[in-house]
Amino acid sequence: MSGEYRTRQTWTTATDKVLLEKFRELSKSTRIPASRLLDEAIEDLLVKYQVIDPSEKKNP
Repeated sequence: MSGEYRTRQTWTTATDKVLLEKFRELSKSTRIPASRLLDEAIEDLLVKYQVIDPSEKKNP
């Protein structure tokens, strides 16, 4: 099971350079792992577009 995660999926994407730099700065300054920040952002988008109910969110 080397390099595999039980509850996580790796994926690759392209991101605006300025947004990515600010995102990395946020992760560093808050000491919150980038993967946790991404989970929170994705959940917020899913709630915004009514794909999931706010009560289903796992992250603050």
